[in-house]
Amino acid sequence: MSLLCAVDRAGSLSAAAGEMGYSQQAASSRMRSLEAQIGAELVRRSPTGSQLTQTGRLVAGWAQDVLGAAERMDFGIAALHERRAARMRVAASLTTSAHLVPTWLVELHRQQVRVGDRPTDVELITGNSEKVINAVRNDKAVVGFIETPELPKDLKHRVVGHDELVVVVAPGHPWARRRTGVTLEQLAKTPLVTREPGSGTRRSLELILGDRLPGTEQAEPAAELSTEGAIKAAIGGGLAPGVLSRLSVADDLALGRLTAVRVRDHELLRPLAAIWRTGRYPSQGPGRDLVSIAARGENAA
Repeated sequence: MSLLCAVDRAGSLSAAAGEMGYSQQAASSRMRSLEAQIGAELVRRSPTGSQLTQTGRLVAGWAQDVLGAAERMDFGIAALHERRAARMRVAASLTTSAHLVPTWLVELHRQQVRVGDRPTDVELITGNSEKVINAVRNDKAVVGFIETPELPKDLKHRVVGHDELVVVVAPGHPWARRRTGVTLEQLAKTPLVTREPGSGTRRSLELILGDRLPGTEQAEPAAELSTEGAIKAAIGGGLAPGVLSRLSVADDLALGRLTAVRVRDHELLRPLAAIWRTGRYPSQGPGRDLVSIAARGENAA
């Protein structure tokens, strides 16, 4: 029934299969099975896509009521389980875990105490965005927070905020004296101090440059380092410019250890997203609450 409703939304069986994490073959098999049970054609297939038949639209309308009731039952069962489960694993990329997640967890604790719930003991797993995705995918975390525009298609997600990337250099670097800033093309052709492959920060910049400068070859990194502290030390020491989250360099900019350089032809923004395995919301109530808290923070900003 979920697949039938997804075909109605997406306009094709293949798009619905991708939305639900099925292969094309599995989706076709499920749909044929449903049609056999009902005894009528529900989806009319064509080279340009798939459309529900009149019977299919009727069944899809009934299915919405059934799916809504099933979701309410899932929530109720999850609530019963959550009263016994006082521990939750959360995975977060390095930038979000250092600068955002602690505030969200404090608000989650306050919210639970306020309504008389037992505060959840949260185990936080940190790593680059690729590691967070794998932790959620392999059921090692209920919910994850990542900072890459490439959201995994096999996981559910919700964008909870946006982060600005900043070009930073040592105060004595020639770019620090440029009032006009630099262009994206200059940035692409300059070797940078950067994180390792799999980092959301690095991948976000690569995607922005690739989208805005198609066909332009990006320079090889001046250095690949695994921690923000090491990257900032290398940039501040004059090795090369770098691109980091404004969240992570705010203190360095305020104290004059690093200097921000304006990119004059594009704003470097990336989404911050919550990810989880299945369902409209994370399976544990505290996970749902944490995602809501994160999203409220963006709206308040």
